[in-house]
Amino acid sequence: MSTDLARQRCYNHAHREAAARCPACRRYYCRECVIEHESRLLCAACVAAGAAREERREKRHGWPGAVAGAMLGVFLAWAFFFIIGWGLLSLPSPTHATEVWNERAAHD
Repeated sequence: MSTDLARQRCYNHAHREAAARCPACRRYYCRECVIEHESRLLCAACVAAGAAREERREKRHGWPGAVAGAMLGVFLAWAFFFIIGWGLLSLPSPTHATEVWNERAAHD
């Protein structure tokens, strides 16, 4: 493999010796033509293509995902407070009466 790389020339600069091979497009490039991206050496064209794919993916799921997330958050908040309220209402009624608190204050 190393002897194969030593004989290769840069795809963009035919007079330069290749320093790395892009794992995405499988072409050889010199040191000036490769970029370290996510712990890999990629050519600029492959990095740009990956960024364009990521941007299209974000646009496709952009606002519908945000609306769905907001609706889910409102529902979860409502469910949380509904369960807390239901639990408080299930307590016996003397707990809510002021006489219980007055009796405790008199004993202290």
